[in-house]
Amino acid sequence: MIIFLLLMIVLLVGIIIFQVRVKKQQNTSIQYMHQKLQAIINEQSSEKILVPTANQELQQLLIAMNALLDHNQRVSATHRKMESSMKKMLANISHDLKTPLTVVLGYTEMLQLKQSLSEEEQRRLLKGVHSKSLEVLKIIHTFFDLAKLEAGDTDYPMTKINVNEICRKNILSFYDMVTSMGLEIDIAIPEMSMYAFGNEDALDRVLNNLLSNAVAYGAAGNIIGLTVRNDDTNIFIDVWDRGKGIDEYHIDNVFERMYTLEDSRNKSFQGSGLGLTITKRLVELMEGSIQLSSIPYEKTIFSVSLKRITY
Repeated sequence: MIIFLLLMIVLLVGIIIFQVRVKKQQNTSIQYMHQKLQAIINEQSSEKILVPTANQELQQLLIAMNALLDHNQRVSATHRKMESSMKKMLANISHDLKTPLTVVLGYTEMLQLKQSLSEEEQRRLLKGVHSKSLEVLKIIHTFFDLAKLEAGDTDYPMTKINVNEICRKNILSFYDMVTSMGLEIDIAIPEMSMYAFGNEDALDRVLNNLLSNAVAYGAAGNIIGLTVRNDDTNIFIDVWDRGKGIDEYHIDNVFERMYTLEDSRNKSFQGSGLGLTITKRLVELMEGSIQLSSIPYEKTIFSVSLKRITY
């Protein structure tokens, strides 16, 4: 009996010692996790917390903490990217506003200081002031259009639209300007009407932006084109040129806010980097998609896909 009691005491002491050791190991692990977490947060590093343990509760806690760290790191990276983009956008917009405003200031100073200007010269200067003022207004409107789109504060009701007619109207509005520049224009729009789910005003804006970009950045190829095609479920609108093209490195970035095409194509043209972002937002508003492919001096294509309606 005494031996049995001694064995029980030894067993209980062993269990207590084991539990104390386990508890101590857990406390050590938790203390390490806390210190490591503080270090990762303070240093804003991309490390993870790694602790060898057989304790299921600690394992679950580690998984949750690392998932939270991963999420926080992604959010921080997105914030840094947006902050960088915002700075670039402000710099681009400031540049775009500064140029026409400087011209306006010069014209008005000439009108004030040179009283002997002929009536014809005064008209020329006033025309320049008017033109540059419209340019400034356009930049401001573009900026606020994007802000409204991203805030969901837009009025573009979706309905059945005739894609062929909208495309013809838009490409013909560029015809005189394109031909006066000595460029060829290639139009491939089927005679049979094709309908899609969308909004005519939104598609007008999309086509105007894409055709303007083709003229501005692809004129070196001496031709721009617009092609309408379809499959069983979609209608595709391809706006293309054979100009300098866009480097593969830049293709994934051109639709981002504040990214400018002159980064990748033509340094002669300046822009706030909002046009293609607005274009993408409008296409997505119509539940469509837009893709870009580019082989320099062969073909650069912006392809818009919209849901086809056959009834």
